[in-house]
Amino acid sequence: MKYCKWESMIMNMTKKQGQLLSERFEVAYNQVHDALRDIVQINDERFVVLVKVGAKKYQIIETFKKDLEQYARLRNAIVHEKMEVGFYIAEPNAKVVNHIEKIANVLSRPNYALAIASKNVVYFDVQDSILKVTDAIKEYGYSKFPIYKNTKCIGLLTAGSIVKWMAQNMESGKVNLSDIHVSEIMHYEKERPIEIAAKDINIFEVENIFEKAHKKKRKIEGVIITENGKIDEAPLGIITAWDLIEIDYTVD
Repeated sequence: MKYCKWESMIMNMTKKQGQLLSERFEVAYNQVHDALRDIVQINDERFVVLVKVGAKKYQIIETFKKDLEQYARLRNAIVHEKMEVGFYIAEPNAKVVNHIEKIANVLSRPNYALAIASKNVVYFDVQDSILKVTDAIKEYGYSKFPIYKNTKCIGLLTAGSIVKWMAQNMESGKVNLSDIHVSEIMHYEKERPIEIAAKDINIFEVENIFEKAHKKKRKIEGVIITENGKIDEAPLGIITAWDLIEIDYTVD
């Protein structure tokens, strides 16, 4: 008799725990759904459609795409196949619930872009000696540098343009860089569009900048983050398309 009572208590505790997990799953699922609506912004609010469309536009959604599609199927089983109020025919395990809660947190409160930007931005004025740039290439291994004129960013200088200049100004296999300024090399630089954004911009908004440029068949080299998004402010960080692709969104 005592055994039956103990067994009943365990079953009730298990059922209560299962209900709690299901309820937590539903809450997190709804949070993800709301976040997807805000991020993707299309005239179709179906969860799986938002995931599919969003994954094509945003790397972060692409990262979670397979998990979210599975959670959509699990959610249908949980919500639409209830036997009675408070009783679920399907129960998510704790690992699944924790995972979708973490995804909900990431999508609902996306990081500021500055969190993933390259913060040690090395930049130069057009009147700087090109030797300062070559020293920076040697020291930091960078190949692109924002260039400023009268405190305003006018574009990027690349190591490739320096090589082009050297190739066309070489004499007897030698080239003298001692009296050369950045401005002279910039004439060899092709247009490399950049965008300026304020430090409170988030990752999705930065991806939108790249996406809009792509739709206009205009490739931007990067987004420079400044205090207030003004072109005459010092750079706090720089984000390239590769930075967005290589972000580790793992939430395990």
